[in-house]
Amino acid sequence: MIEIYRNPLASPEDLAGFRLEGRGALSYPMGRLRLESTRPPSDGQAANLVLWCPEDFPADVRIEWDFWPVREPGLCVMFFHARGRGGEDLFDPGLAVRDGPYEQYHHGDIDAYHVSYFRRRWPAERSLHTCNLRKSHGFHLVAQGADPLPGVLDADGPYAVAIDVRGGEITFSINELTSLRWVDDGGVGGPSLSGGKIGFRQMAPLIGEYANLRVLRH
Repeated sequence: MIEIYRNPLASPEDLAGFRLEGRGALSYPMGRLRLESTRPPSDGQAANLVLWCPEDFPADVRIEWDFWPVREPGLCVMFFHARGRGGEDLFDPGLAVRDGPYEQYHHGDIDAYHVSYFRRRWPAERSLHTCNLRKSHGFHLVAQGADPLPGVLDADGPYAVAIDVRGGEITFSINELTSLRWVDDGGVGGPSLSGGKIGFRQMAPLIGEYANLRVLRH
C-alpha cells in the first residue's frame, strides 16, 4: 500500500479546508482534535454534526485514525466514498444544504458508505455494543459486528480504527480486531461506490477525540 494522505489532526492549521456541517466546536486540548456539538441533545437530529475532510480518495483504500471517547452517551460514524448522487463533488453548490440531521445523509443528495461505532446513544445500543455498516442512498444495513470499545469510564485510548476497501470488499476493525466484513457486489443499493470524501459524524452529546488520520491506496 502507498500512503496518499496523512494528517495529525493536532491543530487548527491541520483542519484547514475541513468543512463542519451542524453547530459544533473544534478544540485541541490534548494535542489532538476534540469534536463536540454546541447544541443540546434536546434539539434532536439538529444537534448532530459532520466534519468532512476536503480530499477526494480512490475506491481501493485503507483509512486509519486514532479515537478516544471523552463523554457519552452518543455515537460516532465515519462516512467514506461520499459523492453527490450524480457523481458531483460532495461540496458542489448544486447539492442540497446539509447541516447535521441524519436523513440528509442517507436519503439526501449524496451516496456514501458509513460505519457507526461507539454506539452509546440509546439504551438498546448501550445494552449490546455493535458496529453497523450502511450503504446510502437508502439507509441499507449491510453488515453488523461486535464493538470492542469500552465505555468512557474504562477507556484507555488511543484506539486504532481502520476501514479497508479493496475490490468492493469492506473491512472494519478496531485495534486490528475485525468487527465486520462485507462485499459490495452491487446487489444492494446499486453499483459499488467508487471513491470520494470521508467525514467524521457525531451524535450529541458525545465528545470524541481524533488523531493521526491516514489514507493508503492499495
